Amino acid sequence: MRAVRVHEFGGPSVLRVQEVPAPAAGPGEVVVGLEVVDVILLHALLRGGWGGEYFPLTLPYVPGQGGAGRVISIGTGVDPSWLGRRVASRSAATGAYAEQAVFPVEGLVAVPDDLGSAEAAAMVHDGVTALLLARRVQVEKDSWVLVAAAAGGAGTLLVQLLRNAGARVIGAVRGERKLALVRELGAELAVDYSLPGWQDQVREATGGLGLAFDGAGGALGRATFDLVSEGGRFVTYGSSDGLAEVDLEEAARRRVHVDDVLADGAPDMAVVRELLAEALELVVRGRIRPVISASYPLEEAERAHRSLEERATLGKSLLVV
Repeated sequence: MRAVRVHEFGGPSVLRVQEVPAPAAGPGEVVVGLEVVDVILLHALLRGGWGGEYFPLTLPYVPGQGGAGRVISIGTGVDPSWLGRRVASRSAATGAYAEQAVFPVEGLVAVPDDLGSAEAAAMVHDGVTALLLARRVQVEKDSWVLVAAAAGGAGTLLVQLLRNAGARVIGAVRGERKLALVRELGAELAVDYSLPGWQDQVREATGGLGLAFDGAGGALGRATFDLVSEGGRFVTYGSSDGLAEVDLEEAARRRVHVDDVLADGAPDMAVVRELLAEALELVVRGRIRPVISASYPLEEAERAHRSLEERATLGKSLLVV
């Protein structure tokens, strides 16, 4: 079968499609013939050599952790009714940038008949993340909430979830295309964080910000933290620009609750499965929609990663197998 392999850590050009042996399902596992594969920035960071202490990888490896397709074989202890079903899933292990991948059966979610595989794959990571974030907070109706990096895969979904909850959403993004997108998704205010004075825009509009989500980390994460009013809440989950450097003594003085989602590690499989099923149902009901801006064939995984690293991707990019 075809798969994308990484033989050395480096830039996007190290992603190469090769013929590799097809996987076999072990006990409690299934093999999914993948139709669409989820692409997230974490995959690009790992490919470049970042995060080995958190995500140890042995070269060569096949990137990717999730997608959507049909179950084509099962291991011992798996209900045969899974065979042939359309499913979405993700795994703690890599290996999804391929025509086939192995997933634990306890993580499978059946894809509704009226939902496409692309939309299902787009929710595997970002849908789960957005719902997980929304569950961590109590959103008061008509309260202002800032989402930094609001045009990303999780950010676009979080904007919609917060809007549905009655919040007045501010989307902090970079560039006119992304400003237009977050407005379309329901943000009441869209600000360009690459321009001077964007923080003043937020302060003038809100008169005080009680809740902010940081999806980028780094300098933008710190600037987002600075906007949170005394007694507010700062939720950080992004690392594309490094972790947000928050002074915890300052947070204590301002009574700002800092919620570092990354410090909790990945949610367990049962939680992921529950949230993914809920995310798919919300898409079917029209409550949220994934923003899929680009779909690449498996052979063009390099282009997908390059676009992510250049911050050129609106919402989601996917690999079509």
